[in-house]
Amino acid sequence: MAPTRTRTLTLKPGTAWADAWQRCLAAAPEAFQDDRVLNLWGGTWHRDGRALPAATPVDGTPIAGPPRLDATIAHQAVRASLDQHRGWRHIALPERRARVSATLDALCEHRGLLALLLVWEIGKPWRLAQADVDRAIDGVRWYVDEIDRMAEGRTPLPGPVSNIASWNYPMSVLAHALLVQALAGNAVIAKTPTDGGLACLTLACALAAREGIPVTLVSGSGGELSEALVRSPEIGCVSFVGGRDTGARVATAVADLGKRHILEQEGLNAWGIWNFTDWDALAPLIRKTFDYGKQRCTAYPRFVVQRSSFDAFLSVYLPAVRAIRMGHPLAVEHPSDQLPDLDFGPLINAAKAKELADQVAEAIDRGAVPLHRGDLADGHFLPGQDLSAYAPPVTLLNPPSTSPLHHAEPFGPVDTLVLVDTEAELLAAMNASNGALVATLSCDDPATYARLAPQIRAFKTGHGTPRSRGDRDELFGGFGASWRGAFVGGDLLIRAVTEGPHPERLPGNFPDYHLMPN
Repeated sequence: MAPTRTRTLTLKPGTAWADAWQRCLAAAPEAFQDDRVLNLWGGTWHRDGRALPAATPVDGTPIAGPPRLDATIAHQAVRASLDQHRGWRHIALPERRARVSATLDALCEHRGLLALLLVWEIGKPWRLAQADVDRAIDGVRWYVDEIDRMAEGRTPLPGPVSNIASWNYPMSVLAHALLVQALAGNAVIAKTPTDGGLACLTLACALAAREGIPVTLVSGSGGELSEALVRSPEIGCVSFVGGRDTGARVATAVADLGKRHILEQEGLNAWGIWNFTDWDALAPLIRKTFDYGKQRCTAYPRFVVQRSSFDAFLSVYLPAVRAIRMGHPLAVEHPSDQLPDLDFGPLINAAKAKELADQVAEAIDRGAVPLHRGDLADGHFLPGQDLSAYAPPVTLLNPPSTSPLHHAEPFGPVDTLVLVDTEAELLAAMNASNGALVATLSCDDPATYARLAPQIRAFKTGHGTPRSRGDRDELFGGFGASWRGAFVGGDLLIRAVTEGPHPERLPGNFPDYHLMPN
């Protein structure tokens, strides 16, 4: 049941899924037909595959589902992409740059629709959905401006780049990668994420295909399509963003084949508090860590706190977490109101919300101490709407070692706090997941930070400030089990999807070596 409230909210006019779908039909009729989305391969949109039902996490109502291909057609799509690649790799760089730039102009034109699709398909609040689109456009424009020096002396890969990515950043991670890989001279293949982002990615790829970008976009189960998208000899590189279990299977396949690869996997990113007193600076950062319900690879779900400072930490942490706003991203009190500025909306689906609730309950049952538990009754919801995909913020002290919340990324609005008394305990707790993408250490003394930070197994460590995936010339990778293959960002992304003078050792985490960037 929806919570009781003193005011009645309504869906902002013009933002319904039906409105977004009609705009898709008008913007790209070649890719959207009737009530279904098409697959793109061989330079043509195909009404193939079995369209599965899907529901939005926002309110549980139906939206367009993925048209899932079988393995046979997926192999045909990969072979067709290789044919495109053989032609595209010989297109002069100025022409490739012009086509990518034209695609970016088209994405700008449809910015609002792309963001609205992200709201409905993956539950992003409006502010964060717009930011996802903007980061994709601005990031690729930077590469358009810098590509001449980056590509000098380098050639495209022998085959197309195959992209398999999670659902949480369809534009700023996946669409961004596709366009930069194409700019570097490669045909590109993407599998639509199983859990969301189908219509947004389809519109983005339709705009790219109109400009002659050799992009393939297909839907299907990872198990059925992996033979084609990972192991096919036509594939020049596999780029993967997702969990460790699936990533490990992909890593085994590419290692056996000696194939170029970029595998970004999850890790438990930790924020350490040690000999620290600047609590006023920390307070606003805590709330920001809950953006998008911590459903991102660079979220901070673990705080490791010096025991003697725990009372001071709680004095800023608890007010910040109690101020978090969650709810329906498109609900307003009056039709003329701006869309709400929420910290997060739903999780990706009801199953994930239940899984997280079960993990929290189990952890408490085994000894974790609940310090804060939010209430859906305080949320920003429409009357009577389905709330099954929503999870309020939760904070647990000392999760038991048997709980997944102790060592794995929850991918939801759950913080775990661990108390420590020594530097050795601090480092052990921050390195609980055998490698992470980012970490932060808050301490007053720069010398202490300089001594401890190199011992934290994260690719990026911030001094009192959160780190992110980064844009433009900022590099990105992971330590330990959080990353396999070539590092990316800045020049490294172009190096990862091109070939340089022989012999070349790319910075990255490979089976036979680990090389950090200079």
